Amino acid sequence: MNVQTLENSLYDLIVETSTNLPKDVRRAIRKAKEQENAGTRAAMSLATITQNIQMADEKVSPICQDTGLPTFKIKTPVGVNQLEITKAIKNAMVRATKDGKMRPNSVDSITGENSGDNLGEGLPVIKYEQWEKDTIDIRLILKGGGCENKNIQYSLPCELDGLGRAGRDLDGIRKCIMHSVYQAQGQGCSAGFIGVGIGGDRSSGYDLAKAQLFRSSDDVNPNEDLRKLEEYVMEHANELGIGTMGFGGETTLLGCKVGVMHRIPASFFVSVAYNCWAFRRLGITVDAVSGEIQEWLYQEGDKISFDAEQAETPDEQPEVVKLTAPISEEQIRSLKVGDVVQIDGMIYTGRDAIHKYLSDHDSPVDLNGQVIYHCGPVMLKDEEGNWHVKAAGPTTSIREEPYQGDIMKKFGIRAVIGKGGMGPKTLKALEEHGGVYLNAIGGAAQYYADCIQGVEGVDLMQFGVPEAMWHLRVKGFTAVVTMDAHGNSLHKDVDQSSLEKLSRFKEPVFK
Repeated sequence: MNVQTLENSLYDLIVETSTNLPKDVRRAIRKAKEQENAGTRAAMSLATITQNIQMADEKVSPICQDTGLPTFKIKTPVGVNQLEITKAIKNAMVRATKDGKMRPNSVDSITGENSGDNLGEGLPVIKYEQWEKDTIDIRLILKGGGCENKNIQYSLPCELDGLGRAGRDLDGIRKCIMHSVYQAQGQGCSAGFIGVGIGGDRSSGYDLAKAQLFRSSDDVNPNEDLRKLEEYVMEHANELGIGTMGFGGETTLLGCKVGVMHRIPASFFVSVAYNCWAFRRLGITVDAVSGEIQEWLYQEGDKISFDAEQAETPDEQPEVVKLTAPISEEQIRSLKVGDVVQIDGMIYTGRDAIHKYLSDHDSPVDLNGQVIYHCGPVMLKDEEGNWHVKAAGPTTSIREEPYQGDIMKKFGIRAVIGKGGMGPKTLKALEEHGGVYLNAIGGAAQYYADCIQGVEGVDLMQFGVPEAMWHLRVKGFTAVVTMDAHGNSLHKDVDQSSLEKLSRFKEPVFK
């Protein structure tokens, strides 16, 4: 095998997967956009998503800044050297990370140190099978942390909120799947896709669930019972009203694929792998001798472009409130849930490491009246030593719930930008202190990178590029107020209303 050619083929696969959504995913997003009601926050979110997809195409830059945990599924002919393939994958991953097509995401679980190149113990994940064909089949999925954290596993029988008892039968499985969509809310960057694994043990069940995400969204399940189950979920999950980003709306789920395996009598697991709308999954077939790409997978059908859709202007657009940082308490208290805001001025990134640090230390910059952005951007440094933002969408905010309210009060922070909302501790602090939570559009890393006018500085680089505090000058940074200074939370409201709707599916369907 020509190992250098194989490495180049793998590099192309990694770059394309990070920057170019497959056609089956594009078709699902286009359908969701067509079904959404004009003038709503959900419609605005879908318009941003399609614009972001187009921008990633044009710039060949990451669709989402969280390029996830790379997982390769590979089928090789008997006799092919899998060690050489693994080495080529790792070399290609290092190159793609250096070129800003992947964010350095590999962190030592004990020390917290970022390897900087996406390599480490157990990373990337590579799973091999042998087959009798003479080509190599290589598939890659980049599944970000926000959607990974919404994976869920059920052990039947169990009791489920809104649905009651789920037994060890097809109807119990149905309830688990519907509950999995409800519990994700907007935190996994809905509208999303789910893969479901029935049976196995705890680990093999999750493997089976994730394997379903490698199926095309357009395929038909050959198992008649599972086909009916997939169709049921796709029809009724969108009646929960969770919608894009959890703002409410017509589309909550874009795809559902279910697989089954045998189990032992004592265990009955239903495992669900959740994936965000930025469903980065591609594949190639490779000549086993030359290492050259023979075919791209998941790209069947006509090209799906959103150019024309970007030009369309809905009859009704949400009004926009302009804010310039630093922001006063009076301005913040004038905002209410549902307001769309655009921010000019400075914002400062802060994720898990920064929030923990600020809880015990002084801030390296004056944060009074300022905005914290839950974001781990993809950054590149040029030859002159200047940093440039390659991708900069929001990360899931709920991880900062233990710290957020206290930090806002301690430093006078007025606004927090993230995705998926936060909990009661933060909501109470927003009311007491005078602050708001702004929900940005998850996965829209190119759209938000385009709002960043420059990088003014960086602090706490010892935590690694994704976790450092970046000082970003922005213009027209758009987000939606989903938690205000008056004790209101859109996330809480949508959770309650979707739970009520979930209870409609309590009665048996499959006998």
